[in-house]
Amino acid sequence: MSDGKQKRILLIGVGRWGANHLRILKSMPIELFVADHHEQRLRAASVPGAQCSTDPRSLFEKVDAAVVVTPAPTHFDICRELLEMGKDVFVEKPITLVSTDAKKLAELADKSALILQVGHIFRFDPASLWLRDAIAAGRFGRLKMLRARFSGFKRPRLDTGVTFADSIHFVDLFNFFLGVMPSRVHAVMQDFFTRGVDDESLLILQYGNGSNDPMFATVEAGYHAPGKFRELTVVGTDSSAVCDYNVAQYKIKTFENRHVTENGEIQALEGTMHQLEFPPEEPLRAELAAFIDSIEKRTASPVDGRAGCDAVRVIEAALESARTGTWIEIAGRNVH
Repeated sequence: MSDGKQKRILLIGVGRWGANHLRILKSMPIELFVADHHEQRLRAASVPGAQCSTDPRSLFEKVDAAVVVTPAPTHFDICRELLEMGKDVFVEKPITLVSTDAKKLAELADKSALILQVGHIFRFDPASLWLRDAIAAGRFGRLKMLRARFSGFKRPRLDTGVTFADSIHFVDLFNFFLGVMPSRVHAVMQDFFTRGVDDESLLILQYGNGSNDPMFATVEAGYHAPGKFRELTVVGTDSSAVCDYNVAQYKIKTFENRHVTENGEIQALEGTMHQLEFPPEEPLRAELAAFIDSIEKRTASPVDGRAGCDAVRVIEAALESARTGTWIEIAGRNVH
């Protein structure tokens, strides 16, 4: 239960994405602390001097929880230190770059009864929630395939390749939709910038196995193609849907299309198209609100450390597949 006092929350990192966290956290009923190694960013943050620092650790003792928006390679050490001090943590995805590290953080949070939430933001879009419920309710019939594209011409992230930076969004979302991890993955990646990390990526995820009517999903990501694509397609035996996350309200179109066999020939019957409207809710605000609610009420996070670990495990398998050119099995799969 909440003690009625405003929670003291430390935002670590106010760079490109951290600036959006800052904007939203400043509008919430919390006492905000901010840390960033760049003094210029701190000045732009406009928080009281006693509540900001270029040394995040100098503020750890003063707060109840932290929001970690730092480069991915730093996540493990920062989050581990905070959890060991008894602080609740929200960490941007990926939770870590190594699944064994992610597992350690999840276990540490569980052991200490602390909140550890991972920033898989697409789960908080109302359109994603509708798609998950529609799949669970059988609205699409038997699923044939899932397809997603997160690509467009933009500056590459410096701390990871595009699979960890962008593909992981839809990998996690597919896990969320289906309630299970894929059984294996095949991936092709390119390093056009010759930086030693991928900047174009195509993943094929298999859900189920040969004896259980497997379903395949694809995720395409990259920094080179013109435009900006954040879209997902669900194809079922009874109907299909296309979701464009770039659109503010009318994100989903459903199609009552079916294939039927008549006189021994397969016919394609195009059915009614429906356009669905959703409230223009900002997913980042929704996930930060969920984190604050969890730490106040001491309730489970909607995207916990184990869910974050599952997503990293799939990406690890995809990277291994790209290196070896083979399908990589994902053993000991969890459900989140």
